[in-house]
Order: sequence, then structure tokens, then C-alpha cells
Amino acid sequence: MKTRVTELLGIETPIVCGGMMRVGTAELAAAASNAGALGVMTALTQPTLEGLRAEIEKCRSLTDKPFAVNLTVGVVTTEINYDDILDVIIDSGVKIVETAGRSPEPFMERLKANGVKVIHKCVAVRHALKAERIGVDIVSIDGFECAGHPGEQDVGGLVLFPAAAQALKIPVLASGGIADGRGLAAALALGCEGINMGSRFMVTKEAPIHEGIKQKIVEMDENQTRLIFRTYKNTARVYRNSVADKVAEIEAEGGDFGMVHHLVSGANQEKAWSTGDIEAGMVTVGMCGGLINDIPSCEDLVKTIVSDARSIISERLAGMIGTA
Repeated sequence: MKTRVTELLGIETPIVCGGMMRVGTAELAAAASNAGALGVMTALTQPTLEGLRAEIEKCRSLTDKPFAVNLTVGVVTTEINYDDILDVIIDSGVKIVETAGRSPEPFMERLKANGVKVIHKCVAVRHALKAERIGVDIVSIDGFECAGHPGEQDVGGLVLFPAAAQALKIPVLASGGIADGRGLAAALALGCEGINMGSRFMVTKEAPIHEGIKQKIVEMDENQTRLIFRTYKNTARVYRNSVADKVAEIEAEGGDFGMVHHLVSGANQEKAWSTGDIEAGMVTVGMCGGLINDIPSCEDLVKTIVSDARSIISERLAGMIGTA
């Protein structure tokens, strides 16, 4: 299955395991890459520069396939020296970087000078067009169904994906609401060159989160997410648990972010991920959790998605076309 994305990144399938805070470790990224997708480890998951350097080397020791490092800018409140992180990424020989959050424009000159290909995650076509203008190689466009931050415009993938593909000359990855071969076939039909999945890769054997959380996602349906932080203009889609309900209640009463911070703290999120207690903190997951029914290895997941997409395209859809 060849697209401009597979050719540009040197990968076997048009599937990207998007960067996920706390989840995007060397082990998961390497497993996704070994399966033929593009694995992405997250820079900010590592608390120190030395830790990031070691994690990149660990990923390289686990796979001889291409992998990427995610650098998300401007979404955490702590002071971060992004230039130092970029130094580690470039010095480590990483050739693919996924950026998210704010525009990667301040970093583009250095990245391109070092032969790094850049995938930038966007939530709107206008942002994607700006990314194209500054030299990004691939845009990953997030539909409203996605986990994490879908933006404030609430445009679903069925409209957003073809709108982005139509507007851009560079390749587009569809992101949000995709968990299987049907999603890949649909994304290709809508003009995209591949898919970027987060929630689906969270529920794999290699994902470094508690089996209890994975099982809760397997059991959920498409209605089991909730939007929070809407009143703070930083909308996030998370698993609907008591924490999400309480945050929404405080927001509805006009409470500011300081009143919910203790509920959504990183420490509470880590407790949920590590103990399996779905009620312990904020758990990020997309609506596609309703399409996830098992916990496969990354290898089995990628094989199944590609096989199912091929069957949909070559058999089911082809069989619907009558002869003249």
C-alpha cells in the first residue's frame, strides 16, 4: 500500500502511531515501526535531556525502521527550553519530527538544515495552510472525534479530511475517529495519504499503560467521552469518568482553571495510567474507543488494518460498481 506518505517517510504502511504524552515510549514507538507503521516517541515524556537522549538510543536499539520524535509546544505550564530539546533530537540523528501545539515555524530552519522531515498536527485547514507555507512536509489534521485537543471549531473528519486534502499540495494524514481498516479506507477515499492513530495504539500489548485502562476502553462505546476545558478555550476530549464530570460541573458554574487543576493534574493522570483506576484522574481517549474491541500486538493491529482496508477497497467497494 503505497502513498506519498509511505514514500516520503520510508515506511511500509500509511499508518502513524501519533505521539502521546506518557504513552509514547521507545518500546511502543519501536513496536509500531517494526510493524510497518511510523512509531512516534514523545520528547516531553522524558523529564531530562539525558533521559530523552537515552530514550532515542533505546528506540534505535529496538528497531532498524524509521521512527519519529514528537515535540509538542506551548501546551504545558512549566518552563521548557525547546531549543535544548531540539538540540538533542537533531544530535541524535532523528530524521522525522512530529510537531503539535503551537506553530513549528521557529524551529523549521534548523530542522530542514539537518534533513529532518516534519509532520505537523493541526485542527483547522487555515492552520494546515500556514504549516504548508512554512515548509512542513506532511500535515496531520485532527477531526472533532479525536482524543486530546480537537480545537474549538467542532468539524468532524468526514468534512475536515477532504477539505484539508483539497486545500493542500503536501500530503495529509487523517487523525481522529480512526481505529480500523474501515477508517484507513475512508481516509484514502477522502483524499488523505494515510492515518494517524493514538487511542487505537494505546490499546495494544506494547502500550505502557495499565491493562485495567485498556480494558475500560475496550468496554466503552462511542458515547463514553466528554469534552472539558471548553470555557477555557482549550477543549479536551477525555474518557467520561467522575473527574471529567466534576470538571464540567465546575466549568458550568463559572469556575476558573485554578479550581479544576488539582483534578486534572499530571500526578492524577499518572495514577490512572499506572494503577488502572479509571476514576483516579483525567484519561485522554477519542470517540473511536467505541470501535476498539481487543488488545492486539502492534504487529497484529497494523496487519489487520491494512488487510481489512485492502478488502474494503478491492472487494466490497469494487463490487458495488456496475458495468456499463
